[in-house]
Amino acid sequence: MNGNMLSFDEAYEKLLGFVRPVREIENVDTMVAAGRVLAVALNSTINQPPMDNSAMDGYALRAADVPAVGTRLPVSQRIPAGSVGHALQPGTAARIFTGAPLPPGADTVVMQELCEHDGEHVVINTVPMPGEAVRRMGEDIAEGEQVLPAGLRLTPQAVALAASVGAAQLPVYRRLKVAVFSTGSELVMPGEPLPPGGIYNSNRFMLRALLVGLGCEVEDFGIVPDRLDQTRDVLRRAAEGHDLILTSGGVSVGEEDHVKPAVEAEGSLDMWKIAMKPGKPLAYGRVHGAAFIGLPGNPVSSFVTFLLMVRPFLLATQGVREVAPQSLMLRADFDWPRPDRRREFLRARMNAQGGVELFANQGSAALNSTVWANGLVDIPAGTPVAWGEQVRFLPYGDLLH
Repeated sequence: MNGNMLSFDEAYEKLLGFVRPVREIENVDTMVAAGRVLAVALNSTINQPPMDNSAMDGYALRAADVPAVGTRLPVSQRIPAGSVGHALQPGTAARIFTGAPLPPGADTVVMQELCEHDGEHVVINTVPMPGEAVRRMGEDIAEGEQVLPAGLRLTPQAVALAASVGAAQLPVYRRLKVAVFSTGSELVMPGEPLPPGGIYNSNRFMLRALLVGLGCEVEDFGIVPDRLDQTRDVLRRAAEGHDLILTSGGVSVGEEDHVKPAVEAEGSLDMWKIAMKPGKPLAYGRVHGAAFIGLPGNPVSSFVTFLLMVRPFLLATQGVREVAPQSLMLRADFDWPRPDRRREFLRARMNAQGGVELFANQGSAALNSTVWANGLVDIPAGTPVAWGEQVRFLPYGDLLH
């Protein structure tokens, strides 16, 4: 704890403790399953490969039939991929291509680069060992073996693996349904004239894109003026048929901040101060059965808090088992001599020299820092950093997916 603030880890665990995972399962075609969360572990119903086959183009033969370099064998058959040869007669070779089944009687494949074609014969310019260039039945996946665990967010390579063992459909959890809206009479949509005191609404675009990137179904309820009655009305409508209501701004205690009293009137709300920078304020509650999360209004604070807090909450709610982001230990190509009392997440990027450097302006309104960066440097509270020390780096590549 830091005064009356929650530590980052305390807030993280507290938020995940409120997760109510979805239970509804639907079967979808494997072709369109990427990005979904697998609800039931997938076991293979076949061996992969399903039979002994050639790992390359060459000649299938018995190793014992090639006692010396330069052995000359008649070519008795040709086996392209997708066809099945007949039993190999002793003292002969079969022309074979990558992926083709090894004919009965053969125990090795010699790559074509080590052979010379000689009319109806082949000259073998090596002494092979049994099993060379042969992929054995079931060596990648055995029948009955688990190939994908439950709770996995399906990647392109995961759906390819599912397809390789014959899975035409996969059982996945239904998509999360998220309602979003922005609060603030000062907010203006891009394309509209910017009045005095107005600002263009960037958080609306950012949050929607982040949610879509995590596989959520998003309904945007627009910009809500700073009025309590309208805020309560939108909350009621947003709660219908949605798992989560996500907002940015308006959760402080100012006279024009109506989200807090509106959520309290329609449900329950817990206001947190988190010892993190940027970020600090976060609100969690429930409104008529839907979870509610209120993010800070500053765009960088909203962005960072989403990645570090909302992302794992959403993944866990989707049924994902592993929600913690991956990190790297990299050399700091910067000095950070005046650390904050709070845990800091600095916009940074890896450089060509294998280190990590900081964006010059780390202010919570510097949205351009989030574009320049390709990740966040995690600085423990009160910890100075000197050039050349190791720091923990959280790549966007994991945080955004």
